[in-house]
Amino acid sequence: MNIETDMLISILKFTRDGPVSHEVINRDIRIPEEVATELFQRLRRDGLICLHGKIVEAGDVQRLQLAVQALRSGADVERVSSLLQWKEFEGIAAVAFERNGYTVKKNLRFKHRGRRWEMDIVGVKRPLLVCVDCKHWHHGLHMSALERIVKEQIVRTSALAKSLPNPAFKIENVSWSRARFVPVILSLTVDKFKFYNGVPIVPVLQLQDFLNQLPIHTDSVFCITSKDSEICQKDLVHKLL
Repeated sequence: MNIETDMLISILKFTRDGPVSHEVINRDIRIPEEVATELFQRLRRDGLICLHGKIVEAGDVQRLQLAVQALRSGADVERVSSLLQWKEFEGIAAVAFERNGYTVKKNLRFKHRGRRWEMDIVGVKRPLLVCVDCKHWHHGLHMSALERIVKEQIVRTSALAKSLPNPAFKIENVSWSRARFVPVILSLTVDKFKFYNGVPIVPVLQLQDFLNQLPIHTDSVFCITSKDSEICQKDLVHKLL
């Protein structure tokens, strides 16, 4: 890795808990003050950090941008991913949905058939309700684990579809004649599987591309269709339940 990549990694590491001084990062990557100052100013101009004198600050969106830049510079995916906190992972995903015109519900709790459920993120944009389970794994999954995760998300998505309309929370599809509930697994890192039984496995850094393509590819992904309040599920749901 080059000096700039080392600095990106160091900033990610030391801004996890808030602002940090120049000196801490300089000592970590062992570069001269003048070189560090030039790099800090370049990152500031690119909008990747905020500078307050000799204090470096990076918000959640900036930290993801720093992570992306570090990956583009050749940093290891596992190392970069490990420096992002869980709340940032969910927060960044929510921002991506909002920027694509979705209304976002985070940590949505609901009841169905006497059981409590929770969905990490629900992105709503007619006719889609994208139901996201965020997984913070850093290594490839065994097939059996992935099968379980996908099955659980399909069942969770089905329960949400069947529970609507729900007076406990507002989701805009109640007036739609047709809605499509799409279960999605969101990961910090790239896995060898892009789909499992039609359910997308989406790395968070590719979420923007996925959301751009989803409206024109809904027929190729697994979904649960709600029409006139009737849930019409694919045969796979019944096989999994």
